[in-house]
Amino acid sequence: MSTSTILIVLLAIVIVLFYIIKKRSSKMAPDEFEQKLHQEPGLIIDVRTPAEYSNRHLKRTDYNFDVTSGSFKQKLKKLDKNETYYLYCRTGSRSGRAVKIMQNNGFKKVYNAGGLQQLVNNGFE
Repeated sequence: MSTSTILIVLLAIVIVLFYIIKKRSSKMAPDEFEQKLHQEPGLIIDVRTPAEYSNRHLKRTDYNFDVTSGSFKQKLKKLDKNETYYLYCRTGSRSGRAVKIMQNNGFKKVYNAGGLQQLVNNGFE
């Protein structure tokens, strides 16, 4: 096999892996979140700061674990890795980061529910 063929194959593998990783942590649309939550009930985690959480949060939020705090990974140790988790933040960016952290720590069913305002605008209390 030529060097250029090997490079093309490697590039294709990298692109596929990037797509898989991106898809696993990308945020859901609010209707997708609602449907998924109905089909596969789980715990909802707000990953914003305590100040943001106290200002406003979804009515059905089980935990507030600030992903930017040094204690986020420590708090994960209290959770069952076999449970289903839905994470949200202000825009979906921090919850995407938190999803990756949880997946890297052995959580299998963890989803990025996106941003609070988008969820509220779509009927979530």
